[in-house]
Amino acid sequence: MVGFLFYIAVFLVVLTVLVFVHEFGHYWVARRNGVRVEVFSIGFGPELFGFTDHAQTRWKISAVPLGGYVKMFGDANEASVPGAGVTSMSPAEREVSFHHKRVGQRAAVVAAGPIANFLFAVLVMAGLFLFEGHPFPPAVVGAVEPASAAERAGFEAGDRIVSVDGRRIDRFAELSFLVHGSGGEPLAFTVERAGQELSLEASADPVTLETADGRPVESYRLGLRAETGPYGLVESVIKSAEETARLTWMTLVSVGEMVTGDRGTEELGGPLRIAQMAGDVAQVSVPALIWFTAILSINLGLINLFPIPMLDGGHLLFYAFEALRGRPLGERAQEYGFRIGLALVLMLMIFATWNDLVQLRVVAFLKDLIS
Repeated sequence: MVGFLFYIAVFLVVLTVLVFVHEFGHYWVARRNGVRVEVFSIGFGPELFGFTDHAQTRWKISAVPLGGYVKMFGDANEASVPGAGVTSMSPAEREVSFHHKRVGQRAAVVAAGPIANFLFAVLVMAGLFLFEGHPFPPAVVGAVEPASAAERAGFEAGDRIVSVDGRRIDRFAELSFLVHGSGGEPLAFTVERAGQELSLEASADPVTLETADGRPVESYRLGLRAETGPYGLVESVIKSAEETARLTWMTLVSVGEMVTGDRGTEELGGPLRIAQMAGDVAQVSVPALIWFTAILSINLGLINLFPIPMLDGGHLLFYAFEALRGRPLGERAQEYGFRIGLALVLMLMIFATWNDLVQLRVVAFLKDLIS
């Protein structure tokens, strides 16, 4: 029971931080554009506690802690659907109404949430690189040991290892796993150096290692060291921005492969699997949990930019049509769009939760009970 509560607590802390960052992005840009923000909520449903600030914004924690929202003046609900009284507002009310701002201002407010998640990830990873180094370094060579198999094969510091025996790798730990299991057989490497791809071949040297209890174990060593850091301030920011861009691209590629059928959808996880992963990572180390939080922030920002009504990307799509047409889409078109978006989001949540139940063997457990 204690372990279960620990997992839930870690998950809620991580989720609350990310939701606050996302919604604060909306809030901050809205206030900069003269929009009155009525509610800033972490969670949905009945309010548990909160306060009202000098700008008449109600800051609150709500009962269902799976998300959050910012409700602006003129909104009918948490999804920023225009309220019934938008067309009959007084000039003073129009001045602070979200729906009476220019299309560029509304787009900036909507885009600010995902952008805040990306900026948060860059900031968090930069701090991690500055003080701790990279907890899960990419497959980039930091140093080549003298007289090693790697030196004989022609590896150089700065090389990015793209693949080993045709298997693409991203993290240095993957390389270590493949080398240890190679049995000393030749390995074919694809390496990126100075913007060009090279082919190298190396056979790892046999070594004898000791386990924690002092037992000898036969293994293999290539002679490469990871580029781990810690780094200087400027280098930390640069590497953090590069890592954010790389993780974003990898996520997009993965989603594209799922859509085309080249990748299984079983990897798609929902809140249950995220909670499990958050708890597992928290038990590894605090830096690992910080890294995991940054990755989730990137994913949250990216998913919200998908052009699905109900998500920020759907709103931006509507604003793009408005900018091209010179006037907003009709109420019926927007209503149908939000209905379709809601259906897609619900279907995705149900599918991801089903994946969670299967992966966590809850479905198998229930089948065993029935049979």
